[in-house]
Amino acid sequence: MTAKLSYQYVVLRCVPRVEREEFLNVGVVLYCHATDFLDVAWQVDRERLQAFDPRIDVDQVCDALDFVKAVCTGDPRVGAAATKPVSQRFGFLKAPKSTVIQPGPVHGGLTSDPPRQLERLLHQLVG
Repeated sequence: MTAKLSYQYVVLRCVPRVEREEFLNVGVVLYCHATDFLDVAWQVDRERLQAFDPRIDVDQVCDALDFVKAVCTGDPRVGAAATKPVSQRFGFLKAPKSTVIQPGPVHGGLTSDPPRQLERLLHQLVG
């Protein structure tokens, strides 16, 4: 039997117009302390986002999600965040923000395969 590992995740939401409080799920960040795993999976549906706000810069949304990926991988181009331990990088990513990309509440679960669980969550929560 494969050991189950606890993990935490947040759903990343695109909030084109913050004042309207409408959002579309665009990604998932998953953190597993036991394996030092931190990664993001994302998928942007341009047509759905533009239905929320035709003026949204979808490329800018994708750039913001690429930044999240860089924080997850510790890419030095993201500055000081890259030098922090994985747990602190997850803390940075799950913190509430008043930007177009916002994390939802932290959820948890058990898995024997964090990367596979991340893909499952992306399929279930983002589409």
